[in-house]
Amino acid sequence: MSNDTREFRTGQGVPQTGVYICQSGERVEIKENDVFPVCPTKGEETMWKHE
Repeated sequence: MSNDTREFRTGQGVPQTGVYICQSGERVEIKENDVFPVCPTKGEETMWKHE
């Protein structure tokens, strides 16, 4: 599985700076070494994919 299709959970470390999309479809730019946040729409844990 390539890094482009890998999913990340809220609380995991961000492997590279970029735009990520949560399960609600919200796009957020997140910086490398940050932690994946909760869903910006629902405020709950979510899965993120690199755009």
